[in-house]
Amino acid sequence: MEHRPDPDELLKNIQSEENKRGRLKIFLGYVAGVGKTYAMLEAAHQRKAQGVDVVVGYIETHKRAETEELVEGLEILPRKQVEYHNVTLTELDVDGVIQRKPQLVLVDEFAHTNAPGSRHPKRYQDVQEILSAGIDVYTTLNIQHLESLNDIVAQVTGVIVRETIPDRVIDEAAEIEVIDLPPDELLVRLQEGKVYVPDQAARAIQKFFRKGNLTALREMSLRRAAERVDDQMRAYMQTRAIQGIWAAGERLLVCISPSPLSERLVRTTRRLADELNAEWIALYVETPQFASMSSEKRDRVAGILQLAEDLGARSYILSAGSSMDAVTQTIIEFAHKNNITKIVTGKPLRPRWQELLRGSLVDMLIHKSGDIDVYVVTSSDKPSFPAEENPLKLHSPIYRYVLSLFLVALATVTGFFIGGRIEQTNLVMLYLLTVVVSAIYLGRGPAILASLAGVLVFDFLFVTPYYTFAVSDTQYIIVFVALFLVGMVISQLTARASEQAEAARQREAETAELYDLSRDLASSANLESILHVFKKHLEQTFSRTIAVLLPEENRMVAYAISDNLKLNDEEMAVADWVYRHAEPAGRHTNTLPAAQLRYLPLKTSKGVMGVLGVGKPNTANTDLTSAQRRLMESFANQGAQAIERALLEEQNRQMVLLQSAEKLQNALLNSISHDLRTPLVAITGALSALDENHKMDEPARNALIENARGEAERLNRLVGNLLNMTRIESGAIKLHREPGDVQDLIGTALEQLGKRAEHHQIKVNVPANFPLISMDFTLMAQVIVNLLENAIKYSPEDSLIEVAASLVDSKARLQIADRGAGIPFEDLSRVFDKFYRVQRPESVSGTGLGLSISKGIVEAHGGQIRALNREGGGTILEVELPLDK
Repeated sequence: MEHRPDPDELLKNIQSEENKRGRLKIFLGYVAGVGKTYAMLEAAHQRKAQGVDVVVGYIETHKRAETEELVEGLEILPRKQVEYHNVTLTELDVDGVIQRKPQLVLVDEFAHTNAPGSRHPKRYQDVQEILSAGIDVYTTLNIQHLESLNDIVAQVTGVIVRETIPDRVIDEAAEIEVIDLPPDELLVRLQEGKVYVPDQAARAIQKFFRKGNLTALREMSLRRAAERVDDQMRAYMQTRAIQGIWAAGERLLVCISPSPLSERLVRTTRRLADELNAEWIALYVETPQFASMSSEKRDRVAGILQLAEDLGARSYILSAGSSMDAVTQTIIEFAHKNNITKIVTGKPLRPRWQELLRGSLVDMLIHKSGDIDVYVVTSSDKPSFPAEENPLKLHSPIYRYVLSLFLVALATVTGFFIGGRIEQTNLVMLYLLTVVVSAIYLGRGPAILASLAGVLVFDFLFVTPYYTFAVSDTQYIIVFVALFLVGMVISQLTARASEQAEAARQREAETAELYDLSRDLASSANLESILHVFKKHLEQTFSRTIAVLLPEENRMVAYAISDNLKLNDEEMAVADWVYRHAEPAGRHTNTLPAAQLRYLPLKTSKGVMGVLGVGKPNTANTDLTSAQRRLMESFANQGAQAIERALLEEQNRQMVLLQSAEKLQNALLNSISHDLRTPLVAITGALSALDENHKMDEPARNALIENARGEAERLNRLVGNLLNMTRIESGAIKLHREPGDVQDLIGTALEQLGKRAEHHQIKVNVPANFPLISMDFTLMAQVIVNLLENAIKYSPEDSLIEVAASLVDSKARLQIADRGAGIPFEDLSRVFDKFYRVQRPESVSGTGLGLSISKGIVEAHGGQIRALNREGGGTILEVELPLDK
């Protein structure tokens, strides 16, 4: 049987090799003092000797002479200074490294926490940005800083490590080099003061540097390195189709909750996934009670999901009913749909009696899991009520409990009035009615109180012996128990139905909001209206200030912004970073968290279209819930797609314009080539005839010269029209205004026409005392010439052409009227377009530029030009110029 390489693995390796990101090498140790920084500097000198451009971004020598000696000879970049509480702190200058663009940069203390006010809270995030710029990085790390090992390190050493990094970061490292040193030698170095200064050494030995702790940490680092080597070997064998024993495909699912135990569940699942080389998923099932949960618990859920993602998991949030059975069914259905092989959950923290009463999620998962394994992670915490489920805690306001007691009292009064007419046991229905009403309108807690109060009041007032809780007839005990149990069940079912109805209303509201947004975006015709609709819906739905920023000439511009929101240069810099890196930043993120807004990239399959900025609530509302965050992400996706559509439409419009321009250019070339060739042929022919026939008589010679002169003038007019059109389109036309007489203007135009008007009668009618007009006389004379020439071309010979001037509404109106064929109605508005000519049976020479040039000149004067059909046949070309300019 032929064994071929796995194509998916080959593609994965090719993509990783072609990736332009820099390569990360981690010098991994199990504790401070094993020589990580020293080894990194030695490796850097080796790379420099090979011709690699190496710089020091950040090195902490701890004033050790041997380390400082190794730093010498390497270029050291200046550190960035950060002011915090009047103290100047130094940090890695990310922008300085990227601007310097070395091949390799050394960054010590990978898990370091940056000073407040830095771009990123953690140094490993600085390193990731440097890697994205295509720069290789050498860095150092101790094993106890891995997030997945945080609880184990705390259990072994008794010290909780606060500075941690996600496991996925070292999973993405190109190379890990373990720096090992036996614990005994390390303790000797510590006693000699080569790790910490002498006055801190004793305290460090007592708290952390015990041989047992060091041995355990050393084992962790070696195990991690061994797992990495095993992964690399497995990948090598798969890409080369080497036969071997492959682990079966496993997929893990960890179920989380607001419980503090969930963090341990996430870390345990990560370690289990590493051992099984398996993919894993974190799932939180959101019930209707989530809306009433405290902001602290909602933030804890969001933090745990973020922790899972940092450790390499994919996270999901699903909605389910409030019952334990509904939650269990949702988990099992998700597990089957995603081919989950193992479910990880936590040991219940509730008392056992409450599990028997309400049911246990663990028991239900085991019962319904089928062929899926269920792993239960224990906790050292004692069983207790979760704070939100403490039976002594009131879930509703006090007044609702008082109202439930009032309903019980009202039922009791009613019972006194009708008690003598019906059996006493039938009065139980009144109290059941109070339970139902309380459950529907007041909540679960008041309904339970109404059930208990109803039993007590019924026993005290309506069961013999009266006014005592003693019972003479044992059958009433059954009635009491039944009344209480039925009341409890009714209250639970009614309250659950109410919660589910509320959840359904919320989902319906979200669907309606998304529909309204998509409908309004779809009906928006341009980018401006799309951004206005997008901003308005976000403001109305989330009650927050909104800014939508789009790129323009290598910078971000706020195209839509809330009225009371202003973005300074720092905020614009954050938005620019989000656009360039396609990652969220700003408020409540791990990048530039001091920003005023939270910035989200508006991404589509084509890339990042822009940036959405979300400000603080306009009211005292809490932060967004997970459901609201999902809705906002949906809004962002809809907005990004609408913006992409508008940009594509604009690109398409530009493409159409370019195509039209190309067609116009072709038309221009065809028209000009013909109109240029005709006079040139005539001129060339006349000159050739004069050159070849020296004995030509005088009349023939004069006729040829006159014809050549006429064609040269025609050629000159054509070139002049082209130059004028170019000046008008480029905006280079400049007016030299002077008061001018209309009678002189028309006379100059007729003089320029010369013999072209000899076959038509031209009648001029200018009233006496017609006011002077502020105009560029030369250009307006050209307009009159073009209009008269157009009338001459399209009217019969010997027909009358009338030129008239009049005053209309403080404007001077000039009209050129002919008795030609007129202009079709649909062409009246187009005759002033470039190269446009009315299609007529008879062929008339021309380029279609004269009227277009005239329109440009008239509009430059602040006037108007139009074409009208004349009664009785013919055309009127009308020009209006303002008198007050």
